[in-house]
Amino acid sequence: MLLVEFEGIKVNSDSSFVGKTFQLTALHFEVAKLVSKPGGRVGEGDKFGFSGGDDIKTGGECIIIVIDQGGGGGSRDNGRGRDDGSQVTEPAPFPRCISVLRCYWIFAPSGRDQMEAAAQDIQVSVFSVTTKAAILRWSRFSGASSYKITVAPKSSPSNHMAFAAFGPNTVLGSVNSLFPNIMYIFTVEALDSSQVTLSSAAVESSTAPEMMDPIQTMKSKDSETLITSFNLETGATHYILRIQNTKGFFREDTVSSTPAEIESLAPYTEYTLSIMAAHGGGRSQPSLPLTAKTVLPPPQLSASSPSNDSIIVSWAPVAHAVHYTLSTYQFGSNTSMKHNTSNTNLTLSGLDAGALFVIEGFAWDLEGRPGEGSLYVNQTTRPPSPFCANVSAVVMSNGVSGLSVSWELDQRVYGSIQYHATSDQNLTCNSTSSSCTLRPVSCGEVHTIQVTAFNEAGPSQPSSPVVFITFPCPPQSLALMESTAGNCTLTWDTLPHADSYQAFIESGAGTEEACNTTSNNCTYHCKCGHTYLMSVFAFNHAGSSPRGQILNYTTLPCCPEAVSVSLVSTDTLEITWTASQGAQLYETRAAGGSEVILCNDTAPVCALSDLSCDRRYSVLVTPCNEISGCNRACKAHTKNTAPCMPMNLMLNLKTSSCVGVSWTANNRAATYTVSASGDDGRHNCTTNGNSCDITDLPCGSMYEVSVTATGPFGQSLPSYSDSLETEPCCPGNLTVDQVTQAVTNVSWSHAKGAHLFITSLTSTRGHARCHTQDPHCLMGCITCGTNYTVTMEAFSLSGRSSNCSYQGFSSSACCPSGVRLYRTANNSLRVYWRSAGSSHSSITEMVGSSSNNYTCTASSGESSCDVGNIQCGDVYHVVVAPLTPEGGRVLFCPQRQYSVTCSGSNVGTVIYRGKRSVD
Repeated sequence: MLLVEFEGIKVNSDSSFVGKTFQLTALHFEVAKLVSKPGGRVGEGDKFGFSGGDDIKTGGECIIIVIDQGGGGGSRDNGRGRDDGSQVTEPAPFPRCISVLRCYWIFAPSGRDQMEAAAQDIQVSVFSVTTKAAILRWSRFSGASSYKITVAPKSSPSNHMAFAAFGPNTVLGSVNSLFPNIMYIFTVEALDSSQVTLSSAAVESSTAPEMMDPIQTMKSKDSETLITSFNLETGATHYILRIQNTKGFFREDTVSSTPAEIESLAPYTEYTLSIMAAHGGGRSQPSLPLTAKTVLPPPQLSASSPSNDSIIVSWAPVAHAVHYTLSTYQFGSNTSMKHNTSNTNLTLSGLDAGALFVIEGFAWDLEGRPGEGSLYVNQTTRPPSPFCANVSAVVMSNGVSGLSVSWELDQRVYGSIQYHATSDQNLTCNSTSSSCTLRPVSCGEVHTIQVTAFNEAGPSQPSSPVVFITFPCPPQSLALMESTAGNCTLTWDTLPHADSYQAFIESGAGTEEACNTTSNNCTYHCKCGHTYLMSVFAFNHAGSSPRGQILNYTTLPCCPEAVSVSLVSTDTLEITWTASQGAQLYETRAAGGSEVILCNDTAPVCALSDLSCDRRYSVLVTPCNEISGCNRACKAHTKNTAPCMPMNLMLNLKTSSCVGVSWTANNRAATYTVSASGDDGRHNCTTNGNSCDITDLPCGSMYEVSVTATGPFGQSLPSYSDSLETEPCCPGNLTVDQVTQAVTNVSWSHAKGAHLFITSLTSTRGHARCHTQDPHCLMGCITCGTNYTVTMEAFSLSGRSSNCSYQGFSSSACCPSGVRLYRTANNSLRVYWRSAGSSHSSITEMVGSSSNNYTCTASSGESSCDVGNIQCGDVYHVVVAPLTPEGGRVLFCPQRQYSVTCSGSNVGTVIYRGKRSVD
């Protein structure tokens, strides 16, 4: 069978897991030993891992067997088997509460394991021993109906002093009533049903030592450690100390000799201790218990020094403490003190400044026992306040100025002291010696300086303040004013902490002039267009200021000479002059009314453009340089601009050859010329007013019309031009040709300026009209025999029109209707028709298909005529048409087709074949 062992589980004999069946998910042949947590219990659903060996059947049941370390012998079968039919046994119930036990999970092997075991002799081993009992385990032997254990001392092997018998399914059994610390021979026999031995095996083992005497002494080493002493036991190789408390704590420590330390205990806790002797065979029963209690834990001290003569010590409350004791010792002296308090803090006052104190403390419990002492805490009081002896100004090697601060050292203080000098100007310096330098400092500063000493406890009170004023700053805001011609005044800002000033003026020629004063200005002689270098120093009791601002000043440039102003275009003045001393830039300014035009240039010439027309300008050339600015005292010159350009040009075509032109202009005095420019040349008119007429303009012409003003100061720009288009010309020739009886073709010659034509034929019986850009058009709906009036409208591109009239047109006479052919005597035919009421004669033409052609005429008012000697058997095309006054036939009348049959050799029947239009 397979065993899995658990040790160190604290339970009672009636605990809920005793005898309970557990379900596992994976098992292996190799036994793994698992130890639970101290004080814990094994419960249903706990998971345990097993390593090594081949897998065996999963999901099997296990029985927890509890074995009394000092109980009686024998065992019983619990009657419950496993899946393979094997039985599992467990000891009899315990008669009393068991504090320490071992749990065994026993699993029956698979069928394959049983067959392998059958081929081997029985195997036996000692599972566990106590002072008076031993537990053996053996392998299953095939065919055995029971198993028997016999016990004999090794010193007398034949003296069998105890035995035990077990059923065929038992593989673990115990033998009791043994003696302590004796070496025994244990023999296990496999018996058949006749009690014949099938196989046997023996093993040697010693029982555990005798139960020890109680622990002799027990005392606290600290709040978590007890020191025990006990009597040594003969035959024991080591000892097991069992520690328990009323809160469920349980632990066993292995020690080798006495005295022994028990560590990792809880402070101020009562423990019950017993001891067991042990060797390789097992352990003895525990000795009678002894009770001991650990002491209070140490307070966790923390200390600080709020001043240079006091220390505050504080700590968290210690549970169960009734009061506390603190011990203090001043380093470097023989002074030590003890202080008792029931609070959790204590203030030590009246101490030496800058001294080191060593502090320790412990708590007292209700039984009057002192607890574990705390760790030593070192605390230094704050240092005494320094005495500031001197402050002086120094200049560092790199040119940076600073203040050297020194103080007196106190040789009585303990440890390292750091000195911290501060200024109210946010300067600091640190030192461990008697001086340091505050830097950088600047001119004109007032410093209030204090020194503070620091040690590990904190800062001292600062020293008494010392006030120090630095050297003055260099004067700022240097400015030069050219107060009068040839005189300049240098000014600067007044400085605090300055008693006097000295100004230096150096000209570009190399001469230097000095000026001493207690005010903030100096006056000296200067020239226009020259450069001067100026600087000012301030003085006070601490010395001179550093070199400050150097003013590079160039006096106002000289005014230019030979200024000339000329009008080069209608809105542009050109100004020239000779270069002037000290001028780098010239500002030319033209002012007329509220209008100001500026021009800046480095050359002695300038053009001012975009000036207002017809205006008087004051022109001023101002010389400037970058340093001193511009000389505004130069003389101005005047000049007038040309007249203004006429505006709002209006054209009014009064007749086909005359146009009226008007405009607006506000010139002071001007003559206006109107020009109309076209492809036939220029047409002009002149006036002093705001309008005039241009005459004799031809038809069909395009002109650009503009107006120009001329005055005593020049000529204006031409006004914005406006386009003028005269009426288009009428075509010189127009011809009307009749195309059909109802359609005419009208054509005409070229007409200058005309781009669109509307031609009309008008009569009392109706009218016809056509629109076209071509020089011809077709007109329909013409009534025959009617007189028409011919007119035309010619239009230009801009929509101007001309009305044109021409000679009238008469349409051709109307064609007869109702034409019929009738046979008469002598092979003749008579042609009838209905007259259209015209006064024209008519003609009839008959054309046969065999070149038989016949004609006949009728006078005005007649409606028939005869055609003789007609050739029968032919088809004839018959046309009846009026004759024109010129004697020609109207060509637009329709043809009719007739078949003339023969009756013998004479004309027979005349058959009408239809009518068609003229070819």
